[in-house]
Amino acid sequence: MPVTTPLAPAAVPPPDTTLPQDFRALLRQDPEIGGILLAEAGRQASTLQLIAAENFTSPAVLAALGSPLANKYAEGYPGARHHGGCEQADAAEGLAVRRATALFGAEHANVQPHSGSSAVLAAYAALLRPGDTVLAMGLPYGGHLTHGAPGNFSGRWFEFVGYGVDPDSGLIDYAQVRALARARRPKAIVCGSISYPRHPDYELFRDIADEAGAYLIADAAHPMGLIAGGAAPSPVPYADVVCATTHKVLRGPRGGMILCGVELAERIDRAVFPFTQGGAQMHTVAAKAVAFGEAATPAYAVYAHRVVAHARALAAALEAEGFEVTTGGTDTHLVVADPAPLGVDGRTARERLCAAGMVLDTCALPYGDARGIRLGTAAVTTQGMDEDDMARIAGLFGAAVREEGDTGRLRADVRALAERNPPYPG
Repeated sequence: MPVTTPLAPAAVPPPDTTLPQDFRALLRQDPEIGGILLAEAGRQASTLQLIAAENFTSPAVLAALGSPLANKYAEGYPGARHHGGCEQADAAEGLAVRRATALFGAEHANVQPHSGSSAVLAAYAALLRPGDTVLAMGLPYGGHLTHGAPGNFSGRWFEFVGYGVDPDSGLIDYAQVRALARARRPKAIVCGSISYPRHPDYELFRDIADEAGAYLIADAAHPMGLIAGGAAPSPVPYADVVCATTHKVLRGPRGGMILCGVELAERIDRAVFPFTQGGAQMHTVAAKAVAFGEAATPAYAVYAHRVVAHARALAAALEAEGFEVTTGGTDTHLVVADPAPLGVDGRTARERLCAAGMVLDTCALPYGDARGIRLGTAAVTTQGMDEDDMARIAGLFGAAVREEGDTGRLRADVRALAERNPPYPG
């Protein structure tokens, strides 16, 4: 599907203008945890949050998370709960479902999964049986733990076969995917990763799955927010089941969701409850409804496109600093880079960057045991930073990894940049 571009990619305001929490009462009642929360608020406001899976929610999302629905037990689904007094819980979940299906053009949505991994577990439970063969991106190439890691339920319960990427381009080797699907006849094919910075070809995956007689499961945890804003192609028309998180670029609460067609709706719902989960976290469900509503606005579409533009600008600037950027760039919010040309490995680079106040992850690099760095632009874009700021961040990266100058001075520069663009101004 084509990815649209908004007519006016204007500067994106933060979600709101004030930090919604008042910690004074908590400090009086429990100064230990209150102090921890204040310290974390200070850390987030004085450093650069570049972890690709993180973002800043709006005050409205945070308000829903701290709402009276946090007190409500609501096992089951709207109209069929195991507890009384669920009228408002039913209304909140119904609204979240309606907003999710409208936002993503899906026939059915389940908004109860506690996380992205919980969503994937439910999808497997609905479609597979222990011992079934599943084809997914191999972990060394960016696959998630739920894509067959030996220590994860997926690797213990199912027979995973991993596909990889072309060693020269770093792009998914679709010829290999098709060959493996023909040879192994998997029950399901999973497309999606945690560190692949390009759009999967969902239509081609659908064709391969149909040829193999397999279900197609899209793990869209990372691009789901971009999909909501029209800045990435949607897997919904092609996948049997789409699993996702509601945080990351989507800027909602930490949690998961599942989209599917009506023919699989009952199987998915029963796989979530009662098979893999108990009571829904109704305050989180309400916060998901808030996030879906925010993501349906024109301002959010502008935000999603700016996230991608910033990632591309940051990738280009990092290459100019001497980093090797995998696949030569990005189509998403993700940038994966190898700091080896600067004389260090990924873990050393992360330590030096974190010491300077730039928080990010490491990740596996294809074809080797080395690790690179993985970063994202969702949070800094929420803060209102622009492409010039991406160039500044890349310069700070280069200085930190090369250990140029005093770390204290570098950290002060990072702090100044962060405080000029606070996540919750005011």
